[in-house]
Amino acid sequence: MLTECAQRHGEEHPDTIAARNNLAGRYAATGRRDIAVTEFERALSDAVRTLGEHHVLAEVVRENLAVCHEDADRFGDAAHHWQQLVAQRAARLGRHHPDTLLARARLAVACRRAGRLREAADHYRDVLQHSAAFSAEDVEAWRLGLARTLRRMGQDDECRAQLRLVVAQRRLRLGVRHPRTLAVHYQLGLSYARSGRPEEAVRVLREVYRHCLAAVGDPEVRRLALQVRRELAAAYRAAGRPQAVAALR
Repeated sequence: MLTECAQRHGEEHPDTIAARNNLAGRYAATGRRDIAVTEFERALSDAVRTLGEHHVLAEVVRENLAVCHEDADRFGDAAHHWQQLVAQRAARLGRHHPDTLLARARLAVACRRAGRLREAADHYRDVLQHSAAFSAEDVEAWRLGLARTLRRMGQDDECRAQLRLVVAQRRLRLGVRHPRTLAVHYQLGLSYARSGRPEEAVRVLREVYRHCLAAVGDPEVRRLALQVRRELAAAYRAAGRPQAVAALR
């Protein structure tokens, strides 16, 4: 199709650019990401040169290229293209339009994975401040992304604040004993333990362990319970409570 479009219309016709974008997508889908990136980059260059940076086709190709870079663990390159998309969508749709915010959320992830933590935290916060139109799952994912970023920045108190918000939201939405609720609650307990606050770690991990035992019929919860028990025992030892450790066995 690409060859036919190029012969009929020329290399820089919109149909040819779209065909090249589709071919690049098939390469990406079959794991041939280097070839996919090359084809996406050529399609983007042709689209920008002939249609303009803000044309919808140029945006589509740039977004596909950003995703392809992510799949290849090239998060710095992905961040560059997400940044471009954020700027373009903010100019065309508004800074707080859902499409702009979704691109900013992807930018936050790419920055975090590239080690650009301060930028990532700023982007996550901006998205979360204007997240009313999005699903609970989206908001939770962004809070968890911000929590991971803050943990790597050494901002443990704010990290835990984000984890507590996710725990509270999941308790309401899924229940206190749901595996996804317990997993984040467990991360909250670990955060206290790794910050050298064993008493707070004991308080949280003991509650998580109690909920795990009540839902131990779920295989996923049963596996989590073993991890929680191990960390709870470590927290008891750190708090100087050896008798509590013995009671866990």
